[in-house]
Amino acid sequence: MNKKELRAKYKALRQELSLDEIEDKSLAIANRMLQLDIWHKTYFHLFLTIEEQKEVETEFVLQILAGKDKEILVSKCDFESSGMTNYLLTDNTKFQKNQYNIYEPVDGPDASGEVPNSKTEVVFVPLLAYDKLGNRVGYGKGFYDNFLSKCPEDVIKVGLSFFEPEETIEDVSPTDIRLDYCVTPTAIHSFR
Repeated sequence: MNKKELRAKYKALRQELSLDEIEDKSLAIANRMLQLDIWHKTYFHLFLTIEEQKEVETEFVLQILAGKDKEILVSKCDFESSGMTNYLLTDNTKFQKNQYNIYEPVDGPDASGEVPNSKTEVVFVPLLAYDKLGNRVGYGKGFYDNFLSKCPEDVIKVGLSFFEPEETIEDVSPTDIRLDYCVTPTAIHSFR
């Protein structure tokens, strides 16, 4: 299947999930994630759930990261450049939803400091679908491929998905950046 077909398929599959299923599966993903060999790292980028898209609930991941005293990075999108700026999450970080229902840190005197991409060690990557080679399908705006291309080469890219991988994505682009892992409620898929 191509990306357009996969987007339609997985958006529909997500819509079939109840809120209880999303919570149970998200908790299972967070618990399974503990088996990854990433916990010696310090700087973790975490996407914040878009509830309207029925994404994996990352609140459980956030609790694990906070419990392990990790530096948590959250991003703000620049829709003109398809770029993202990372900010350190602190107790004072305030959020608001942008026009796409994405929670973003609010600029202002209480906003945490901007963190350069070079510090990023682990990125939890949102996705709609992925294949057995670690290629992913997002929403098609290129934000994460753009961001990941500016991170260190050894950054660990971890997808989170309710579903198992497709065999292949037909129209992978040379600018698409593959995942290292994808965590589901029942498995960890490694693409390293």
